[in-house]
Amino acid sequence: MKVRDLINRLNLKILAGEKGLEKDVKGIYCCDLLSWVMSHAKSQNAWITVQIHTNIVAIASLLELSCIIIPENIEVEENTLEKANDENIPILQSDLNSYQLCVKLNQLGIDE
Repeated sequence: MKVRDLINRLNLKILAGEKGLEKDVKGIYCCDLLSWVMSHAKSQNAWITVQIHTNIVAIASLLELSCIIIPENIEVEENTLEKANDENIPILQSDLNSYQLCVKLNQLGIDE
């Protein structure tokens, strides 16, 4: 599945990184502790987090994550969005909470 497919199926809003919408999504990782994400998330995971600062883009880029999904319509810092555009890391926003996103992604067949 592509990032673009997630956007369409989950009604996600694109905040940044539109050039990265054709990236493959091979799993999902939900965590807010950045050091834990760095040691446990896998390449091509979609990452769900409430963190909104620029370090999330650095981690997503380093780990080659497919996208970052921000739950509960949390506003993301402008400098984070600028960095995501520079790095072609899609940042997506949802009105759902993290649990609801995980359930829906699992229902779409993303189970890792």
